[in-house]
Formats: sequence, structure tokens, C-alpha cells
Amino acid sequence: MTSSRPARQRLAIVLSHPTQYYSPWFRWLTGHTDLELRVFYLWDFGVTAQADPQFRTTLKWDVDLLGGYTREFVPNTAVRPGTDHFDGLRNPTLIPRLAAFRPDAILLFGYAYRSHLQVILWARLRRVPLLFRGDSHFIGRGIPPLWTRLALRLLYSQFAACLPVGAANRDYFLTLGVTPARLHFAPHSVNAALFDPGAPAPRAAAVLLRAQLGLGPATRVILFAGKFVPAKQPRELLAAFLALRPADTALVFVGDGEEKAALRTLAHPAPPGSVYFLPFANQSEMPARYLLADLFVLPSRGFYETWGLAINEAMHLGVPCLVSDRVGCQRDLVTDGETGWVFSAEDPAALVAALARALATLADPVARDRICSAVTDRIGGYTYAAATAGLLSALASLPGHRPIGLSRNT
Repeated sequence: MTSSRPARQRLAIVLSHPTQYYSPWFRWLTGHTDLELRVFYLWDFGVTAQADPQFRTTLKWDVDLLGGYTREFVPNTAVRPGTDHFDGLRNPTLIPRLAAFRPDAILLFGYAYRSHLQVILWARLRRVPLLFRGDSHFIGRGIPPLWTRLALRLLYSQFAACLPVGAANRDYFLTLGVTPARLHFAPHSVNAALFDPGAPAPRAAAVLLRAQLGLGPATRVILFAGKFVPAKQPRELLAAFLALRPADTALVFVGDGEEKAALRTLAHPAPPGSVYFLPFANQSEMPARYLLADLFVLPSRGFYETWGLAINEAMHLGVPCLVSDRVGCQRDLVTDGETGWVFSAEDPAALVAALARALATLADPVARDRICSAVTDRIGGYTYAAATAGLLSALASLPGHRPIGLSRNT
């Protein structure tokens, strides 16, 4: 008597475009679960050279975003493709392609685009369970007006389960009527293999970069990496640094954007050799930039800083972080005085004070070791394995779906 193995559950993932954060997770899912996974991309940004207006550069990620998992690009017929407006993702063949795949469930990233709403309508009519993953929160902006809450409640009622990435995102879903039973924690994570503190090549590159900048072995480095835009407050960070003028300490900016010229002008009063500007660094270059640093700072005040995955990257490499209370990951990853430092985004004096506390702690070898150890312990819970556990829990909660465990190479 022979027994046939149950058919693998088919999961369709609908995502705007390949990213350096999600593509490695999809590869991990393919290698470590028995899901039959197919990712439907609605735009080719990130894998073809395209202009990024905020970085003011032509961007194409230099890490593998397409290998190791099944995916397809759905033609986008938008006049102006992009994720900055509703009609930027217009994919007329998406529904036929989903129907041909015959998914047992669909994981949707985002909702504010034409194609996403079409997927929601189609899935509900066909009774295909929908899962939702996003990272929105209400930090700093308060609860929205009643009509907005009602519209979002109706939207999220269409999903069988949601995958909150952290505490602020969980509160967002609860506020909008998603019951705790429909929430399955799937923490925001990055490719820990790329940000491996034991890898020799990034460490060698960091030593070389330090030498190229003329930084002494004992010089402490404060790092800002990202878009030079007002919402991320690079000017305020520079002003705090200039107010403190810490001895044998350098502030290094990595990136580009509209604030760059102003930053260079404001940096003129700084002592020689204390403020540096490095160009935009692609993904494979970032580990060496983080390893250059004693402290990574993300001082954002903008509402759009829904998480701040650069914090995950820095923490995987053992680098403590200083963040504002507007950064979405703060409650999860950066506990003031324990795994980093936190300041009020609206108070420049609070940034100065927090930076002074951080530098004082890092100057004490015992205190530095304590906080770096806490950083490593905290980030150990924010991995693709943890995110996958949340996804599998959500799938197992669906009516008629059997539990799926982690499999090979786990």
C-alpha cells in the first residue's frame, strides 16, 4: 500500500518590486519550507538602472535579488511607473497570472495602488485567503479621523491574517479593528548573512576605508547613512556634533540627497578631519561602512520612517544605535541605555544630550562591552527564521490549511 505525499501549499506573494530586504527572505523561504512559492513583481525598480530622486543617483542594487526562488515580472503599463502614486502600479495581466498559479493563499505587501486593490477584490470573490504585510504606524501623528479609520477598518477586514513587523505596527492594526487572533508577529528582518560580523572581507574593507580617511585607530566614528533629506534630520545631527565637538571623534555621512550642499556648508566650522562625506554606497558596500562606526545614528522625524531597516543591519554587525522616538523600530530594537539611545525627534537639545550620553558610554570599555552584547542579543530575535515562523503561523490559522513546518537546512 502506497501513500502519496500531500500537495505543497501554493503561496502567491504580490510585491511592488524586488528589494534587498525581501528577496533574500523569499530565497530563505524556498530553501527552508515546503511552500510552493511564487512572487509576482509589479515593477522592475532595483534590478534595472533607474533614477532615485531622493538619492539623486541612478540606482541598481548590486546584490542578487532574483535568484533562489520562483518569481515573475508582471508587465506594468503605467504611464509613470512607481510607488509614489496610485496609478504607478497598473498591471492588467496580474489577475490572469494569479489565476493560472491557483494559489491557496496570497500574501500582499501594501494596498494603496490600483493593482493591489484589484487583487483584493479578485481574491475575495474567489475566496482565496489574503494575508497582509506592512509596517505602518501612528507614531507622532495621532489617531486618524473617523472616516479614515472606517475606510481602513473595512480594508483590513478583507484579510484573514496580518503580519505585524513590530510593536508600533501591531498597535496600528489593533487600532483599526484587527483582532489579536488575526495577528501573527513576523518581525522586520534583513539578510544576516550579508551583515555577518565574522566575515573577514568587510572588516578588511573597513580598515582600509579608515586608513583612506586618515582616521586614527582610536578615533571614534559616528555614522549617518541614507538619504540626505530634511525628514531624516542630517542637519540636526551635524549641529549636535558641532555643539559637542567631542575629542578624537569623527562624523561620517554616507549617501546623497537635497541636503548635501547645505551640510557641506554647515560643516565648515568643524575642526579639520572631523566631518566626512562619502558617496552613496550600494548594498554590498554597506557592511564595511557600518564596521567603520562606533555609533550609528538615525535621527528621523518624518512619519514615513516606518521601521528603519538600517538599524537591523548595524545591530547585526554589533554597532549600537541612536534613534529618534519617531523611528518605527525603536520600541523593538533600541531601548535607551540598554541597546542604544533614544531622543525626542522634535527637540534638538535632546539629540545633543543623547549623543553626549552615547559617546560617554562608548568611552568606557566595560559599558561599551555591555551595550554591544545587549545589541547582539536583541537583534538575534529579528531574523528570517522568526519572520517565517510568523508567516507559517498565519497560514496554519486559515480554515482548511494544515500546519507547515520548517524543513531542510533549518
